[in-house]
Amino acid sequence: MAEVKSTCCYCGVGCGVIISTDQGQIVGVRGDPDHPANFGRLCTKGANLHRSAVTDTRLLYPELRLNRLEAREKLDWDEALDYAVDRLATTIRQHGPDSVAFYVSGQLLTEGYYVFNKLAKGLIGTNNIDTNSRLCMSSAVSGYKKTLGMDAPPACYDDIEQAKCIFIAGSNTAYAHPILFRRIEAARQANPDLKLIVVDPRRTDTAAVADLHLSILPGTDVALFNAMLHVLLWEGLTDTNYIRRHTEGFEALKETVREYTPAVAAEICGIAAHDIILAAKWFGESGDTLSLYCQGLNQSSHGTDKNAALINLHLATGQIGRAGSGPLSLTGQMNAMGGREVGGMANLLPAHRDMTNPEHRAEVAQLWGVERIPEQQGKTAVEMFEALRQGEIKLIWIVCTNPALSMPDQTKVREALEKAEFVILQEAYRTTETVPYADLLLPAASWGEKEGTITNSERRITHLNPARTPPGAARPDWEIATDVARRLAVKLKSPGGETLFPYSCAEDIFNEHRATTHGRDLDITGLSYRLLEERGPQQWPFPAQAVRGKARLYEDGHFPTATGRARFANTRYQSTAEQTDARHPFHFNSGRLRDQWHGMSRTGTVARLFSHVEEPLLSMNSEDMQRRGLKDGDITRVSSKRGFCTVRIQASQEMRPGQVFLPMHWGSQSMNSPGANALTLSTFDPTSFQPELKHAAVSVEKLPWQWQMVALRRYGALSLLPRVQALLAQFQHATLGLYGHDEAVLVLRVAGDQAIAPELIEKIDQLLGLDDEDASISYQDTKRGISKRILVDQGEVVAARLTGETAARDWLKEMIAAGLPFEQIRLWALAPLNTPPVGGSTRGKIICNCKNVSEQEILAALDQGTDLAGLQDKLKCGTECGSCVPEIKRMLDSRGK
Repeated sequence: MAEVKSTCCYCGVGCGVIISTDQGQIVGVRGDPDHPANFGRLCTKGANLHRSAVTDTRLLYPELRLNRLEAREKLDWDEALDYAVDRLATTIRQHGPDSVAFYVSGQLLTEGYYVFNKLAKGLIGTNNIDTNSRLCMSSAVSGYKKTLGMDAPPACYDDIEQAKCIFIAGSNTAYAHPILFRRIEAARQANPDLKLIVVDPRRTDTAAVADLHLSILPGTDVALFNAMLHVLLWEGLTDTNYIRRHTEGFEALKETVREYTPAVAAEICGIAAHDIILAAKWFGESGDTLSLYCQGLNQSSHGTDKNAALINLHLATGQIGRAGSGPLSLTGQMNAMGGREVGGMANLLPAHRDMTNPEHRAEVAQLWGVERIPEQQGKTAVEMFEALRQGEIKLIWIVCTNPALSMPDQTKVREALEKAEFVILQEAYRTTETVPYADLLLPAASWGEKEGTITNSERRITHLNPARTPPGAARPDWEIATDVARRLAVKLKSPGGETLFPYSCAEDIFNEHRATTHGRDLDITGLSYRLLEERGPQQWPFPAQAVRGKARLYEDGHFPTATGRARFANTRYQSTAEQTDARHPFHFNSGRLRDQWHGMSRTGTVARLFSHVEEPLLSMNSEDMQRRGLKDGDITRVSSKRGFCTVRIQASQEMRPGQVFLPMHWGSQSMNSPGANALTLSTFDPTSFQPELKHAAVSVEKLPWQWQMVALRRYGALSLLPRVQALLAQFQHATLGLYGHDEAVLVLRVAGDQAIAPELIEKIDQLLGLDDEDASISYQDTKRGISKRILVDQGEVVAARLTGETAARDWLKEMIAAGLPFEQIRLWALAPLNTPPVGGSTRGKIICNCKNVSEQEILAALDQGTDLAGLQDKLKCGTECGSCVPEIKRMLDSRGK
């Protein structure tokens, strides 16, 4: 046994973890008590990281197809890289450097990001490199730069304990950044006077525990923030001395916000005027307000204005640059900050240099030893895939991201990938939606398998050590990029190209990156791998001779602008990019689940992470459902002007009338459509180029499909996933997931307006082993269209398929997961009824994943008068990661406890 310190690979909180290994395999994970981001706490996703360290769904060897009608064949690394270099060189020679593009990821370590950026801009001579961080954080970047002068969150996590008011906007922090939410809960308990304000169209778990929930209409944030500034002015709560000494542009904004009275904003936002007044007073009177915000502000065609309008409130009250206050953007991915630091985006250069600044381009060219850096901004994410669709970009290299799920307007994105002359996909998993479009697959190392650094949301850099050797032939991202770069330099006969990538280890890259930051706002010349190992994670800036990093920025009131003053942004409310109408009457929103992550390539291999939400569900207000004759579990067709998906529906108290919500995680590896992004639009913010992923206009139509099938398999569930996924597109409606606590049960649910073809049922039976006549038991009711097939192994039911009627599916799924003896259900298996045996009941969804506590068990305890402390003592729910506590509290509130 051995232990290695690392970090969680999910959100931007950057929690420290300690990985346990046994004979080279990852077998456990626990929170690092010494890491300042989490002090040992982990959420349900982080606490199950070791369970995702499986190889069943990993891409293990390079694979190539010369014809898209043929299957890929395995290659060794030399063959794969030589082929990639030949295609790159040929494309560049025939069509120019801008005919190739790189689409990379906030999941990369900083060192990998750095090499890809240098490969594109320094060697090939194209700025066509962008990242999935464009989809989540670019509006936060442009908001900071527009007002404060640089891309740098000025506050830190410790401000949570110092704040007297916490203002959360556009973030379901309880789900998206759970460990920070644990700190908020603890801060409120320690200081009952601390006010929590949450701005969100939905009544999420975060909003449900707020002192004030502003349930605004989607996209109306600027009107709200401007109205709050109006109130601050009216009530004399602005800091005129701070404004005079440290800012500029306030008079113009002051004139603008005269129009945004609470009454006017209330009409726009759909909330009460007195709530706007109360929020403004709490914000201004506290003196120490910390704002936390995420995709609700960023993923918008007006995301820059939303960010800037919120920052305006901090500048107007002087609540920035001191403990307990400031605007703190919550980063979506573990290393989106690191990617911005090395300039790994189409409009950036290393160390926060500006692509449009000729002096900055010259500095980078000199640092890298190249003749020049292209001056034309590269294609940003949406532009990149549109250029690919139009044939302007011929070859794309996609790294550690899944655009066939995450990009908006999936019809066009998938069309672009189909039309591309060549697609290179560097990926750890062979199950992502983008894999079918790849001509060349390059297997990459994943979490726990590579060395490097990441930067979290509070500018804190952590050094990561590998805990195991990558499986198969997988390699770290920087190694793959470096190998290609060296070969390509020779192929292109690039002057000096052979010396551009002299790296023998990740530390060589870090040292070069560090040198580029000298004298910059994010100066880290005082850091090294050794220092990070000895002293632990450090915040930037950390220049040479520094003793520690800087926790808070702008404490002296000086800002990195031409005048040294912060700039008020003169923001005006603009409506969302797409309006509802008679044909598309609902506001569509998407977001995160508590226990899943992005496209589920990693969390989708952990059965217990499906226990809270097992399948894609569209949430709708119950009154809207009643008016349309819908009930829980009905299958609906959700349509926008761009596409549709079929999904079951559920009533939700979170939703206002006229709004629906679908989680972002599910795609065509989990259902028979691209998921939420079949509906979203690619309109983007003109400054940040971040697309409008948070809003679309949709219709919802009931599909009266009666025919259903469920198929279950206990052993070998993960290895079966790719083969079953390949069948999903053949069904009218289908979802694929896992179930169980320790051992996974594969769960395939199918529905349609008529029975599927017998040969397709036979195919499913073959995949699940149900075609074994000696080990399976079947029942057929042809007249009623009902059939059952049960596979028995050593007296236990290990697989089943119910066709035509599936009332027993949940009961049977739970019993198979628990190890169901066949003798207990022999009579049921051979009976005409498909309902569970007498006394058979289901546990319902799992509320506490850590302790495997179900909704029904909690409700039963509540019926006996148990309070939260009693639940924690008796059932142990909420006593480990704490992710379930907000939902348990909501259940207590519903019972008046």
